[in-house]
Amino acid sequence: MSLIYQASIGDGRFLTEAIHFKKSKNFTVGIEIEFQLLDPQNLGLYPKAVEILSDLPKDFRARIKPEFIQSMLEVNTAVCSNIKEAEHDLEHSIKMLEAVASEKNCSIFASSLHPFSSYQDQKLYPDPRYEKILKELQVIGERLITQGLHCHIGLDSGETAIKVFDNIRAFLPMLLALSASSPFWKGKDTGFASFRSKLFDALPRSGIPDTLESWDNYCQLVNLLKNCGIISQPRDIWWDVRPSPDLGTIEVRICDIPARFNQIMALCALIQALVAAIATDSISLFPMHIAVLLNNKWQAARHGLEGVFVDQQRFEKKMMKTMLIRTINAIEHIFDELGSRHYLPVLEKMIYYGPTSELFRKQLQKLGSLKKVIASFQEKFWDNN
Repeated sequence: MSLIYQASIGDGRFLTEAIHFKKSKNFTVGIEIEFQLLDPQNLGLYPKAVEILSDLPKDFRARIKPEFIQSMLEVNTAVCSNIKEAEHDLEHSIKMLEAVASEKNCSIFASSLHPFSSYQDQKLYPDPRYEKILKELQVIGERLITQGLHCHIGLDSGETAIKVFDNIRAFLPMLLALSASSPFWKGKDTGFASFRSKLFDALPRSGIPDTLESWDNYCQLVNLLKNCGIISQPRDIWWDVRPSPDLGTIEVRICDIPARFNQIMALCALIQALVAAIATDSISLFPMHIAVLLNNKWQAARHGLEGVFVDQQRFEKKMMKTMLIRTINAIEHIFDELGSRHYLPVLEKMIYYGPTSELFRKQLQKLGSLKKVIASFQEKFWDNN
């Protein structure tokens, strides 16, 4: 759908740019994972991105890309028809990244915030866009040495994307609680399950957004922000979930990165199933006021699966894990339809044992140092047990 709007700014009238939502096949999948690059000797963040990218085989240069700082790289998939296809795509690229990184005396780590490396020691990736962002964000940007997991799900229209956008917001705190993997910062326990999410919330145009209600409203908002000079393109909006018109997807961005590959894939399978359930009216929805949503997100960031989820429709308070189990049970048939039922046992284990943040703390008590904990998680990244 292409629409042209006029926005009033001051005394002028401005013809604004048409925004086209690229129609996609419903429920296709694209995944982006931001990996930390570590020094194998001291396991601190290691600015090796430029060297690694320069040595990548050409076939992988569209799959492995630079990010904000030189001690991280993003691995992404092609458009995949299902989660299993995305799994094979990612596995191939991640193993190539591991191999090239090893040649550069570097290792990779799946976590959303390095537990002891300081932001003051990091190097910005040489890119004009990143330089512009850092100049505006100042110390807020300097502290943004976080890594996230972004999952794109294809949809057939902008209106469907907004329907999913408005309704998936209630489930975002559950996804954050399940994925939480960033409890430590600068060598200290922050008390949070996901401290990454609190660092990211300091950015403008971030966090859980309010409802949009229609594609027209989204277009008008984007054009307003562009005409006011606040953004130059839709991807300058950094919400926890956002439409991606150029890709024809809804992009869920709230998640931390779980410690194991099979957990990452199970989490993406859950996101795909949620999107499909909302788009096809296969799940009961519970609209929430933004104040309640933000409170639920705080609980997820602070306490993970042990946090309190408020359902304002029923005036109930439930544990985050209880609501997550209830949600998964309600959409179990969607996993069957999408061919992803085999990820359900992984989700069950994640809920039973707790998110990576909880396991990180337990491992620290057992092993005694953050370095040993990192090494133990690196060894088990490909472990399916």
